[in-house]
Amino acid sequence: MKRLIIPIVVFFLAVAPAMQAQSAAAKDTLATTVTAADTLAADSAMAVIDAELSASDSEADADGGGLHKQLKRKFMEGSAGFMSLVALALVLGLAFCIERIIFLTLSEINARRLMHDLDERIEAGDIEGAKDICRNTRGPVASICYQGLLHINEPLEQIDRQLTNYGAVLVSAMEKGCTWIRLFIAVAPSLGFLGTVIGMVMAFDRIQTAGDISPAIVAEGMKVALITTIFGIIVAIVLQFFYNYILTKIERLTAQMEESAITLTDAIAKHKSTNGKTEK
Repeated sequence: MKRLIIPIVVFFLAVAPAMQAQSAAAKDTLATTVTAADTLAADSAMAVIDAELSASDSEADADGGGLHKQLKRKFMEGSAGFMSLVALALVLGLAFCIERIIFLTLSEINARRLMHDLDERIEAGDIEGAKDICRNTRGPVASICYQGLLHINEPLEQIDRQLTNYGAVLVSAMEKGCTWIRLFIAVAPSLGFLGTVIGMVMAFDRIQTAGDISPAIVAEGMKVALITTIFGIIVAIVLQFFYNYILTKIERLTAQMEESAITLTDAIAKHKSTNGKTEK
């Protein structure tokens, strides 16, 4: 029995390394094949994507380029005089909008923190320190508080009247330039409609000169008319969005001014009551 087992063990010890080497070689071959297949598939996918991008670029070039190029071309196809006026309305309107947005953004402060500091100074009797805080703080909220502190020795009714009148002045200052924005919002589509009417008149003049109703002549005049109208409406819509944003900022600042004025009046009334009791 031992003689039979010994040759079998020797056989397996001799064959096992060869079988392991063959299995490892098979695994390497399979991995290499899979890697090559994946690389080939990736290259094929990239080639398809490049072909699609090239086709898209070709279609874009055939259609006249991107959106900005199409807008530029349409702008040039419109009536030069009226399209220039519409563009001028857009530029001037945006200039007023940007100026108002910057002004109102710089006017915004932490009103609650300001009123907390003023309340502490007024309660401590440091009126000059409260005035210094208002002078060193930007914005209409600090301005209206400073105006109230200037009249702190007057009766509360007079202080309230001063705050109301000065608040109206500050609101008017915040709305400065909004009239011009409303003007450009109204003028832009009006210029577009005027260009439409003139384009129609030009089309009828050409028909009369040619003595025949040609589709090309009518289409050219209608095209100019409609392009001016479209751009006028677009300008009005853009300016309207900015104008509504400006009104939102003005309303928020006005609400802060009213709330701060009420808080300041209460602090002054408390200060007067405390001083009156002390004097007695």
